[in-house]
Amino acid sequence: MAILSARRRSAAISVAAVAGLAAAGVGLAVGGASAGTVSGSLYRDPSSAVVRWVAANPGDSRAAVIRDKIASQPQARWYANFNPSTIQSEVSAFIGAANSAQQIPVLSVYEITNRDCGGASAGGAPDLNQYQTWVSNFARGLGNQTVLIILETDSLALQTCLSTSELNARNQALTTATQTIKSGNPNAKVYLDGGHSTWNSANDTANRLRAAGVQYADGFFTNVSNFNPTSSEANFGRAVISALNGMGISGKRQVIDTSRNGGAAGDWCADDNTDRRIGQYPTTNTGDANIDAYLWVKPPGEADGCRYTAGSFQPDLAFSLANGAPNPPTTAPPTTNPPTTAPPTTAPPTTAPPTTPPPAGNGCSASVAINQWNGGFTASVNVTAGSASINGWTVTVALPGGAAITGTWNAQASGTSGTVRFTNVGYNGQVGAGQTTNFGFQGTGTGQGATATCAA
Repeated sequence: MAILSARRRSAAISVAAVAGLAAAGVGLAVGGASAGTVSGSLYRDPSSAVVRWVAANPGDSRAAVIRDKIASQPQARWYANFNPSTIQSEVSAFIGAANSAQQIPVLSVYEITNRDCGGASAGGAPDLNQYQTWVSNFARGLGNQTVLIILETDSLALQTCLSTSELNARNQALTTATQTIKSGNPNAKVYLDGGHSTWNSANDTANRLRAAGVQYADGFFTNVSNFNPTSSEANFGRAVISALNGMGISGKRQVIDTSRNGGAAGDWCADDNTDRRIGQYPTTNTGDANIDAYLWVKPPGEADGCRYTAGSFQPDLAFSLANGAPNPPTTAPPTTNPPTTAPPTTAPPTTAPPTTPPPAGNGCSASVAINQWNGGFTASVNVTAGSASINGWTVTVALPGGAAITGTWNAQASGTSGTVRFTNVGYNGQVGAGQTTNFGFQGTGTGQGATATCAA
């Protein structure tokens, strides 16, 4: 998952291309208020490297900042190991957890043969026939609900190591992979590699996308592992979309990686750069009809490969990215199922049973989703305000016997086993009417059967 040295290319080519399109009358203005074609809450991976680090290092002076601003956020799960015999079950488990949480997972497929042209992230399938076997097994685990697939970072923007025949074979492999994923899950949103705004020109990028079968995909992604401002990426994306439209390929949209573009741009490697910051928090509520989502594809805190091993989580990098960055929004983006509608129960949790006076808990409701593994679990807890906004909340979680909490994010915990009380932290205590905020915890033992109630 390293940024590539090739990404240090001059911005002159693509900037000039964008300027030329603007001069020709191609509109690069910001889109309307409506968002793209994806709507829903993104899934936070409860077993990501940053979540595990926070749980294992509660006393570290950097832990609170990393927990609140990085570990709390949805990020892509990368699939970069050639494991055709187990990939289906691995994907199925991840998708199942996201579906149970009624959220949209983001999966980054990084398995193409000769990936990274032998650079810091070299690897991938041994050959393209075996790649297609791996993709077929991957697709079988995707279920039938909405998923976002980031298909093969740098596979189109970086082609300098490929001969003409190898390039043609790669393009055919990406076309087939897109069709295979779409066949496995028709609700999958597949995005191909669009590089970024300071690499290849918009016209060149559009030609590469067409050759790789973007007509069968939902669009393209940009800025993965890079630092270009969101506005620059959005303008570049519009130029690419315009070029595709000119080729007769319409309806394609962009997703932008904002994981590390909140600070300075400049040199490609963030391992030694303290001017980087996390960018816009992940959301599908972009307000731009051309952009389906702002995503954290490259997990903040994972190294680029110039100082540390590519893809390894480094807490000093995570802290540098998060320290001084704004806090996350206090409410989650719109969810697939509106949070004002509780799951079917005899008495909906947002409405207290008839008593006089109403009990203290009628201002909010809480639901808990458990991701269990052998010997431990993580829990994602949604706190939803009722018909009026709330300012401060307390959630009481009843844990099964033998379960013990080892770490918490986006809340303060009182107790570690049995009945545990969680209270809001400073930035997520205010929740608008019908809106939802989220916190989580990690524990040992079995979390299945945990229940949550809320008081505001």
